[in-house]
This record gives sequence, C-alpha cells and structure tokens, in this order.
Amino acid sequence: MPAPRSTNVFSLQEAVSAASTLAQLRERAEASQRCLALVRPLLPAGLRSQVKPGPWGDGEWCLLVGNAAAAAKLRQLLPAMRDTLHENGAQVSAIRIKVQTPGR
Repeated sequence: MPAPRSTNVFSLQEAVSAASTLAQLRERAEASQRCLALVRPLLPAGLRSQVKPGPWGDGEWCLLVGNAAAAAKLRQLLPAMRDTLHENGAQVSAIRIKVQTPGR
C-alpha cells in the first residue's frame, strides 16, 4: 500500500524559501537579474535581446551571449557596466562574458 500523500501544498516560491540551498540559488539568480537590469540601458538596442544573466556569486557576475560578435561588443562596454554597477551598490568585482553554444 502506498504511503499517504501529504495534504500540504506549497507554491514553488514557498518550497524554494524553505530549503536554504535553493533559497541561496534563488537569491543569486535575482542578484544576477538586478545587475542586468542596471546595465541594460547601456547596451545597444540590437544587443539587448541577446544578453542573458548568468551565474552570480562571490563578487563575480557572468553574462551569457549567443555569439562572438555580441561578446566582443560587451567587452567594449565592460568599464561602463562596472561603473554603473558600483554606482548602484552592486558588489561586483569582475564581469565574465560567456558565449553560449546553440542547444544549451
């Protein structure tokens, strides 16, 4: 006979908050989203849709892009992005740019 199912139903948000590891992961993802929101106005309009927030932690933030040309343009913008992040209190000491291959 199967074990009775719990009648407690949690939202995904509640479940993530209840588990410290998942809560930390959520906080890092939210920090990465906030950083991208801060630097998005610096990005050329045609580049904005190609840039995704990547991992964030220990003062290092990663931006994910779809091709090498977008990565090259982002590298040119790194000083301005760092300045904007620091001016807004983001504790980012390094920004990495990673080209994602299709299917990942």
